[in-house]
Amino acid sequence: MNENKHILLAEDDADFGSILKQYLEMSGFSVEWARDGEEALQVFKKGYFNICVLDVMMPKLDGFSLAEELIEINPEIPFIFLTARKMKEDKLKGLKLGADDYIVKPFEADELVLRLNNILKRTKQTSIKITEDEIILIGKYEFNTKRLELKIDENLQQLTEKEGELIQFLFQHKNQLLKREEILKAVWQNDDFFSGRSMDVFISRLRKYFKEDTSISIESIRGIGLEFKLR
Repeated sequence: MNENKHILLAEDDADFGSILKQYLEMSGFSVEWARDGEEALQVFKKGYFNICVLDVMMPKLDGFSLAEELIEINPEIPFIFLTARKMKEDKLKGLKLGADDYIVKPFEADELVLRLNNILKRTKQTSIKITEDEIILIGKYEFNTKRLELKIDENLQQLTEKEGELIQFLFQHKNQLLKREEILKAVWQNDDFFSGRSMDVFISRLRKYFKEDTSISIESIRGIGLEFKLR
């Protein structure tokens, strides 16, 4: 089994879950299968996973609630929702959570494998090189590029690698209007719909991180992109 293809599968349908687990393992993945949301959460806390496949309708903890818990533990974990429902509201809710994909049952197992491989390939790539300078001053903040820490006064925010890459890219292009596609291709290596939704989630986080300094703002220009303003 490929150590970079470790999947957490959360699916309460015993027959479907068993078949899907076997097919994924035949396709080169290692799979931990949990039968409900609570079990999946406990399994996730104990192991390391490259991606999660979450059924939406599960007992004890539904897929959306489970995803929120997983993001709290690891904000960068990619995940796909599986659902038998075709409601637009469900799909939008999943995408707002930062889902990398959303597949409606029934589906071809080959399609799921292809989407999983594409997401894993995308998340392994990186084109942002951290500067040699360990500390970057951004307004009143200190950004430690080695330790991935953002500090203002005595407040310290631990960053994820993706957050660090995004901050560095925006700072390198401060006070410039950046097209969404530019940011996505530089940090996510992909400008598709799902990467765009993921970027929106990360931008919201950065706005919260930088809120203590009013000289810093991340402004959205509808239909064009973003500007990281530093006055």
